[in-house]
Amino acid sequence: MRKRIVIALGGNALGDTPEEQLELVKSTAKSLVDLVEEGNRIIVTHGNGPQVGMINLAMEYSHNEIASPEMPFAECGAMSQGYIGYHLQQAIQKEVIRRGMRRNCLTVITQVEVDKNDKAFQNPTKPIGSFYSKEEACQLAKEKGYIMKEDAGRGYRRVVASPAPKKILELKTIRDLMNRGNIVIACGGGGIPVINTRKGYQGVDAVIDKDKTSACLASNLKADVLLILTAVDRVSINYQEEDEEKLKTMTIKEAKEYIESGEFAPGSMLPKIEACIDFVSRGRGIAIITSLSKAKKALQGKAGTRIIKGGK
Repeated sequence: MRKRIVIALGGNALGDTPEEQLELVKSTAKSLVDLVEEGNRIIVTHGNGPQVGMINLAMEYSHNEIASPEMPFAECGAMSQGYIGYHLQQAIQKEVIRRGMRRNCLTVITQVEVDKNDKAFQNPTKPIGSFYSKEEACQLAKEKGYIMKEDAGRGYRRVVASPAPKKILELKTIRDLMNRGNIVIACGGGGIPVINTRKGYQGVDAVIDKDKTSACLASNLKADVLLILTAVDRVSINYQEEDEEKLKTMTIKEAKEYIESGEFAPGSMLPKIEACIDFVSRGRGIAIITSLSKAKKALQGKAGTRIIKGGK
């Protein structure tokens, strides 16, 4: 049965450098085109952590060393969407041609509205950019108003908020492109965060969780499946313990109970589980968490962890 699938790529499907990413996206493209070849319509989302950090660092260095214009963080996010989208488009199009298929692939630079009153802005937690000494951090905080926090004993870094996604501004365009059979790459890095002001939408210094944006996109598109691809084949409880258990299926109720008992790490599996709960609870679709290499089998019910309705 042909499905509408929103696929959220994890960092393991991309790379930390342009050279590494060009190699990794070749195998990524093969797994994605496998799903298209079966008649599915796919929207691809992706993270951008290393990439946007690299761009932000380069812009900071350029500004400090040669007095080039200062680049806002939202613009760095837009650059990362274009850079990653370019590599994915190129790899996917080559794979499509190799198989003799007729499909177009394109990237939509995507803005995502956030609430300026979101509580996340009161407690920024997402580190970005360079490491600084305590003295340098204090100076940056004084001069630029940055919020600086110590990061795991390695120095001080700027931190920004991670607000929840409210609205995907290019949703209609994404839907239209998908309905015409195109392979669409959208909402890169969780989307460029913008707030609605009297003068229109304005970019803000923030990072939106890409899995939460993917769930929002999948819900709005009435997708059949939200497929979150990560480094593991199945979600586990009692992770890395002697009694570790790999889960084939979780109901919403079970997933919430596991969250309550602290089974999922906040910076790792937790946002993925929360995104799956959000998507499944809103409609008729299912969510699957698995690895890139098992994506096709997961859709056939032969791999991955399925999050389904069955208790709230």
